[in-house]
Amino acid sequence: MNKKKMYIGAGLGALAVGTAAMLFKPRKKHKMKSAMGKALKTMGDVADSISDTMGW
Repeated sequence: MNKKKMYIGAGLGALAVGTAAMLFKPRKKHKMKSAMGKALKTMGDVADSISDTMGW
């Protein structure tokens, strides 16, 4: 086997794997959305606690 062809094949394989890894990498979450989600979850928990305490 020619070493030049092997190096080209290995390089193309590494390039393909790197491209696939970049495509399937998880995206960054927006901080505003997660802050809003946390606030809504906390409000829901507070509402549940109040209703449990009052016996509703």
